[in-house]
Amino acid sequence: MHMLYDSETFVVVHMQPDAAADGAPKGWPTPPQFARHGFEIVDKRSGKEVYLDGSWAEMFQQQILAWQRDTPTQEEVEDTLDGYVGLAQNPVVVH
Repeated sequence: MHMLYDSETFVVVHMQPDAAADGAPKGWPTPPQFARHGFEIVDKRSGKEVYLDGSWAEMFQQQILAWQRDTPTQEEVEDTLDGYVGLAQNPVVVH
């Protein structure tokens, strides 16, 4: 889990697949693992979050790569993140 962005309005976290549980005693169950990466976007204003995975995560990853190339302003980043707010249906319970 890597924090990518944190402002007064939004938090963006990149969730990556867990590393294999090497060294666990034989016969012990392995801990749950993410099958693929995703992004959690938290809207601090509404207290809701959205988790992007699959094609949504790939599309958001392309946006992050564009931001790395073009160095947007905070306003441009926040405007883009604001576009995902409509997808946020889950209240943030613990963070």
